[in-house]
Amino acid sequence: MTEDASHEIDDTPTIACSRCDREWDLAYELDEMGLGNQAVEQFALDHMRHTGHFPDDVATWRANCRQCPASEEQLAEHGVRRWAELHARHTRHDVEIRGGDDTVSLVEPTE
Repeated sequence: MTEDASHEIDDTPTIACSRCDREWDLAYELDEMGLGNQAVEQFALDHMRHTGHFPDDVATWRANCRQCPASEEQLAEHGVRRWAELHARHTRHDVEIRGGDDTVSLVEPTE
């Protein structure tokens, strides 16, 4: 049985930005750049670099030192957690990690 082309499912992800009042499909990131599972993250990072803000529904992970102005912000938790652990280790400062869903954890210096 042949499936009619008009019934094909278009599952190309899209991302919107209300500040820019635009929506993009990520066909370019998937097809031309070959980013696969990293397409949404790469688009969001590129959007931030070029506009100074993230698209809608993109939440970052943030680490803030409780004793100095050092901080880090990334899309993935593991990068922020690594930064927090290294900062705590080298400075002996407590670092607060806050996720996009407002989860909070504390990284304390180890002996």
